[in-house]
Amino acid sequence: MSPGAQALRGAVIAYQWTLRPFIGAHCRFHPTCSHYALEALATHGALRGAALAGRRILRCNPWHPGGYDPVPPRDPPMFQPVPKG
Repeated sequence: MSPGAQALRGAVIAYQWTLRPFIGAHCRFHPTCSHYALEALATHGALRGAALAGRRILRCNPWHPGGYDPVPPRDPPMFQPVPKG
């Protein structure tokens, strides 16, 4: 995991330990937005993971129905080596 992703992961974990107990669990999605952010950062890295987490947080509002929303899988590489044989 890149240093940027680790720093963002640390910020999310700090939020989970400090602010979330006072705010309460009001997320409309499963997994929760903070767990989604941790998984997105681990799967996609700092830039795309942060973008996915930000998009998810923007959708977490009273006008969105919520529900199950997993982190999308990584895209396969555009160019794969041709097998020899």
